[in-house]
Amino acid sequence: MNRILSLLGTFVVLLSVLHVAVAHNVRLGAAGRECFYEDLRQSDQMTVTYQVSDQEGQGSSGNLGIDFWVNDPRNAVLKAEKDVSHGEFTFTAQLSGRYIYCFSNEASGFVSREVGFNVHGVVYIDASETEADPLEKEIKSLSTIIDQVKDELQYLLLRERMHRNTAESTNSRVKWWSLFQLGVVAGTGIFQVYYLKRFFEVKSVV
Repeated sequence: MNRILSLLGTFVVLLSVLHVAVAHNVRLGAAGRECFYEDLRQSDQMTVTYQVSDQEGQGSSGNLGIDFWVNDPRNAVLKAEKDVSHGEFTFTAQLSGRYIYCFSNEASGFVSREVGFNVHGVVYIDASETEADPLEKEIKSLSTIIDQVKDELQYLLLRERMHRNTAESTNSRVKWWSLFQLGVVAGTGIFQVYYLKRFFEVKSVV
């Protein structure tokens, strides 16, 4: 009986707070923009984390900065960042309504970007009839830590892919440059042999 009551108590605690986490990847074309929205109620908490990589595999050869901003239901700007390659923004909704967050590559007219981003938050459900429980605090804390670890792992995976693209791009350029140098050296050697042969050639006039 005590076990059943304990399970019911845990179920009520889980209903009192709902953690939401969503991961996305979006491609921003040259001079492109993508916007997303979340419908929040007052006191809901939302966090957006993002990391930028290039689509062409050029890595650090170009600037990976994009613009990022968040608007509230009244279209007021809560956060605006320019020319950033990664970031995190957490806020608590002061108004109920639709919150819009955008990623913009409009400053770049030639290079595409890929943005990996996570959206997670805490959606509070009416549970005024329930009493505060230490187990609830522990569950909230554990859920927050899990979200942070997940975000960090996804960030590291994206960084690893970006660095791998940079290394592959660098190796490719070194390979083609070495082949070009080899071709120039071989062509120069052939020309020199041909020229010296013509220079020392004895001509007889009849």
